[in-house]
Amino acid sequence: MIIAKDLKKFLNIINGNLVPASTGEYMDSIDPATGHVWGTIPCSTIQDAEEAVESAKAAFEKWSTMPASERAVYLRKIGDLITQHGEELSELETRDNGWVVRETKYGLIPSLASFWYDAAAGATEVGSKGNTVQLGPSGVGYTLREPLGVVVGILPWNAPLSTFTFKAAVALAAGNTVIIKPSELGSVSSLRFGELINEILPPGTLNVISGIGRDVGDILVSHQDVSKISVTGSGQTAKAIAQSTASNPKPMILELGGKSPNIVFADADLDKAAQGVTNGIFSGNAGQLCAAGSRILIQKPIYDEMIIKMKEVIAQTIKLGDPLNPESSMGPIANSTQYEKICAYIELGKDEGGETIIGGRYGGSVLLPEQPQFSDGYWVEPTLIHVNSNTLRICQEEIFGPVATVIPFDTEEEALAIANESSLGLVAGVWTTNLSRAHRMMRKLESGTVWVNTYFRIGPELPFGGTKGSGFGSDSILEYTREKTCYIDIG
Repeated sequence: MIIAKDLKKFLNIINGNLVPASTGEYMDSIDPATGHVWGTIPCSTIQDAEEAVESAKAAFEKWSTMPASERAVYLRKIGDLITQHGEELSELETRDNGWVVRETKYGLIPSLASFWYDAAAGATEVGSKGNTVQLGPSGVGYTLREPLGVVVGILPWNAPLSTFTFKAAVALAAGNTVIIKPSELGSVSSLRFGELINEILPPGTLNVISGIGRDVGDILVSHQDVSKISVTGSGQTAKAIAQSTASNPKPMILELGGKSPNIVFADADLDKAAQGVTNGIFSGNAGQLCAAGSRILIQKPIYDEMIIKMKEVIAQTIKLGDPLNPESSMGPIANSTQYEKICAYIELGKDEGGETIIGGRYGGSVLLPEQPQFSDGYWVEPTLIHVNSNTLRICQEEIFGPVATVIPFDTEEEALAIANESSLGLVAGVWTTNLSRAHRMMRKLESGTVWVNTYFRIGPELPFGGTKGSGFGSDSILEYTREKTCYIDIG
């Protein structure tokens, strides 16, 4: 494996300090565009995890008893910091997982700053969420909200900075201290972001530690001094965490991915729909999003016309190339394991009788022959596969890449049956100009979020969570507090 000459080294953040793993061991960080090592991250141990928990526990009393308005000042400073270091953070995210810089720099960074500002505003509202009840002439009862303690956020490799922010901002706003455990396949941006944040927060309030999940993650989630866990990842990860916490149960937020339908009816604005369903799967990070619309359902009278329009959108807007080049619109697969998985699904689709409408090729040397520096990278072409049955594995299993199945349907009832025929239920998209149909679909689709005539709209103003195998709960300030009941006899 080729190793960059300017190898970058990143460190854990524990109790406000930059520290290596206690053993001094490191893991490679691989640039997925090239397939070459470009940096190293700590390979932390049980001892490091224990120190992170001890640090967060020690910082909890000061942070939790601080007036919410003062916590809000810290969070607003973090929002400012993101903007100030936006170029650096966006390039680190791009280099580490391949998400094109045109999206990380111009879309991701501003939205994350906004989220921290929103969390700051929410911090001052938590104390007003209680209720007061008069209990006769000599008694009064009321409820108040208080932080939980030490919160652990488990991040996925596909969107580290986003999930870091979604978990840490609201948990801190509620008065908790936080430990962030990024995936060992995507830790760089989180480690650097944590380093910057610790220039603002009191020591120990936020800790970031990288390492193998089974070594570090298991200790963090099962630790008796950890009060809550928020996980974004696969169902397999959730099961492992549930087993680790069996002897010491604690509340969890689980966001576990999806196999989301994007449904186009014959009365839709087809130009808008073609743009929406295409962008819903062929994203800047190559469809590696839990909310990707990987099952495209098209009503039969417009099927052929929609396919033509989708091909035109792909040809005109999807450009593979150097993720750090603002002209590139779709990057590589984030790591070799996921790359091999996606390639295997493309071949499985052929074996299951699917018809490749567009794409189907993979490999840097194949897709980017004029750019030899990417020949070893993890590149997959935007791929659409026509199928006639939703029961195929490529329709039921989360591929997590730039591969979508296209399924024709006749009626609204059939579309609902196909859409809901899945063990997952994160999001769904509906394209129609019929308002009555839109409302019926929103009520009947088994998804945590339903978008009508839009897609990928997520923000702090509304919760984001799943149903069925896609998990439960959402990262919000109230989710990181508990309600306490108080009675007073004043007679």
